[in-house]
Amino acid sequence: MPDSSRSPSIELAGAIWFHSGATNWGNPRRMALLAAIQEHGSIAAAARAINLSYKAAWDAVNTINGLAAEPLIICTTGGTRGGGAHLSDKALEILTLYQQMEQLHDHFLEQLAQLQPGSAKNLGLLQKMLVSTSARNSFVGTIRRTGHDALLNVLELEVGLDQPLQAVITQDSWHSLGLQDQGAALAFIKASAITPHLHPPQPRKLLNILHGVLQSYRCSADYLHISLELSNQDLLTVIAPHEPDRSGQLAAGQPLWVSFPATNVLIGRSELTGNFS
Repeated sequence: MPDSSRSPSIELAGAIWFHSGATNWGNPRRMALLAAIQEHGSIAAAARAINLSYKAAWDAVNTINGLAAEPLIICTTGGTRGGGAHLSDKALEILTLYQQMEQLHDHFLEQLAQLQPGSAKNLGLLQKMLVSTSARNSFVGTIRRTGHDALLNVLELEVGLDQPLQAVITQDSWHSLGLQDQGAALAFIKASAITPHLHPPQPRKLLNILHGVLQSYRCSADYLHISLELSNQDLLTVIAPHEPDRSGQLAAGQPLWVSFPATNVLIGRSELTGNFS
């Protein structure tokens, strides 16, 4: 039987980003691409090594080269090997600096992991606090891919509700975010993308339907602002067109349903992750 008196330990993971003013010089994906180009000598081989599409790799190369006064990635054509790519001296300096800082960052996380956050729920709250977004509703959970084709992925996100949230994202987004089955992910839902219902709506494919208790509501001339407490005690914000007939039937404490298509659920991945034992 687990020892419930033992304080939970936490393993943290993070990533370093280089910024200068509004310019994002280096993120983990770009630095991984630089390292792979240096190792493999071509854009295509580097893309395969870090599980990046060829187009996404070339887009990243063009972005990186556009940030500096001189190209950081030198591409060649022709020759017996059909061309290749290598890093300039400046790119090697940047990559070396990044790798040194990454080592220091890993050491910092090891020290930070010795702190006791109290519970996994606290870590989930911290994840949400570290993300800035205009979406009023955010969730942290475990993601699972339930279907996919050449273009799209159908996902479920377990967030502690009676049923998982459904989302649809592109294959490019799945790979660029580095998402994995049973991995941690974030979900965002714009308040204006949610429709309130006084009675359970008719279920249909890829429609999220949630049930809760109306906490409060406010009306303006054009909009209705609703705060709904869900089964996991999270609060969901809904902004809907103000229809006097509907708002006149609302009262705090009454049951209320909401719906929103899976295509309106945005998926993200926090650079802060943790596992409790």
